Amino acid sequence: MKVCVAAVGRLKPGSGLAAAIRDYEDRLHRCFRFTTVEVAPAGLPDSQAERARKEEGRALARGIPDELELVALTRKGALWSTDRLARYLQDLGDRGRPGAAFAIGGAHGLSGEFMGRSTHRVSVSAMTLPHEMARLVLSEQLYRAAMIHRNHPYHKGK
Repeated sequence: MKVCVAAVGRLKPGSGLAAAIRDYEDRLHRCFRFTTVEVAPAGLPDSQAERARKEEGRALARGIPDELELVALTRKGALWSTDRLARYLQDLGDRGRPGAAFAIGGAHGLSGEFMGRSTHRVSVSAMTLPHEMARLVLSEQLYRAAMIHRNHPYHKGK
């Protein structure tokens, strides 16, 4: 199964969060055909937030393989438990789907057009998180979901 994390913004070299994200993403390579897509923020002022969302959404879409189901991360999305995420990934395989792409927007979020293309809208927190923090939570939860399927003792949240 393919899993892709697509994000607006690059990891800050040398940051502790970046190191933790890389650690989980390295682990994910052993669980899935895992890829990341990073696109640059539009760099527009807040007064042009809608334009920024559209530009960033188009850039993300270009990097995401068409065959993957799109999961948009948004604080207004459904709150999935770890077990729900694990069931979703298992269900993709059961339905013969090639995988999923999880998209993290920039400072202004994801465009309505991009959100409209998504199969699911999921929140990692009701709170607004910095880009790298959201990516860390997502990568850890993807890894945890994979460990649930392997009956690995990493997940003790029963």
